[in-house]
Amino acid sequence: AGISFWDDIKSLPDSVRLVAQFAVMAMIFYEIGMLQWDMWWMVIIALIVCVGASNVINFMDGINGITGGYSLAVLFPLIIKNIELKRSIGEGFIDESFLIVVGLSLLVFCFFNFRPRGKAKCFAGDVGSVGIAYILLFIIGCVVMKTGDVTYLVFLIVYGVDGTLTICHRILLRENLGLAHRKHVYQIMANELKMNHVLISLIYMALQLIVSLVFIYIIPDNVWWHWGYLAGCYIVLSVVYILFKMKYYHLHEEYLAKLK
Repeated sequence: AGISFWDDIKSLPDSVRLVAQFAVMAMIFYEIGMLQWDMWWMVIIALIVCVGASNVINFMDGINGITGGYSLAVLFPLIIKNIELKRSIGEGFIDESFLIVVGLSLLVFCFFNFRPRGKAKCFAGDVGSVGIAYILLFIIGCVVMKTGDVTYLVFLIVYGVDGTLTICHRILLRENLGLAHRKHVYQIMANELKMNHVLISLIYMALQLIVSLVFIYIIPDNVWWHWGYLAGCYIVLSVVYILFKMKYYHLHEEYLAKLK
């Protein structure tokens, strides 16, 4: 958070931020016991994936309400899962008070940020988006280690699809991934389609909540069902992403043509 706050004030080299991010993620892995895994190559892959996920969450912070609202949509199912585990095996995967404090903090932030375009009283910045990214990844890491089930990453699937496919899109366009852009679905909705920021944030929240609650309450508690559901969600959301881009991306191209 300190590195990200400094980056908000005065831009830092990518190398400095990445070193800090990998170091902190390694500390999280140590805290939750993941560094004790015998398969060191899986730890390295997990480290890369989690640092990438934290950056995707940061990239998705571009309109009012989306960071705070989406984080609440991720946190709420985690609270439900923690309560379920306490009922079934006598203990949760994390201290419930920690989840409550994070939730209350997000509600306070949303009070000032979850507002229409131009009316927000405060913004997350890198310090907020990266900070909450590592908090959420820590909590999800705890439930993964408690249950031995990696598919709980489905709690971040909506951001995951938009983030990863947008990166792929930019690679196909041979763009510099380090430069700012407006190619995420939510950005096209806000800038080209002129949709209300609050409405867009609510759409992302609703999609993630539906996916997560179906995973908890409807999908059988079986590893094959979980992996099938994770893959199915990624495929369905990817199709929606591609169809949206095919229909509306030309508007962004027109915007870029005007800039030139």
